[in-house]
Amino acid sequence: MAALHRSRLARAALGAVLPLVLGLTACGGEIDVEKADRSGAELFYERCSGCHSLKSANSYGSKAVGELEGGERTNGPDFNLKKESRDDVLFAVRNGGFSGAIMPANIVVGKEAEQVADFLDRYSGKEASQGSGQ
Repeated sequence: MAALHRSRLARAALGAVLPLVLGLTACGGEIDVEKADRSGAELFYERCSGCHSLKSANSYGSKAVGELEGGERTNGPDFNLKKESRDDVLFAVRNGGFSGAIMPANIVVGKEAEQVADFLDRYSGKEASQGSGQ
């Protein structure tokens, strides 16, 4: 009887964890960064992907598939196209973006904010630089 109970608990735990694991590979992709940048990419995915896009973090918040230009009011900048510096990211995180109208302030704080800022500083704007021939 105890073995049956443990088996049911194991299946329930797997059922709870599996969607979270699969979420990291949603939309046919996965987080694609160097190992040293993984924490920043995961934090970006967890905290920012609802509103911002960045392929290296498997994040498509600002451009849903099939969405018309303009999108939702909460769509933030597409960081595939927009390059951000570490200092600008830290300012935006602390102050709720640059307008303060939609993005919550302090969505990440402390060391985690620095990891996200370093990640965006390194990976943002890659498609913009490719398109301009730089």
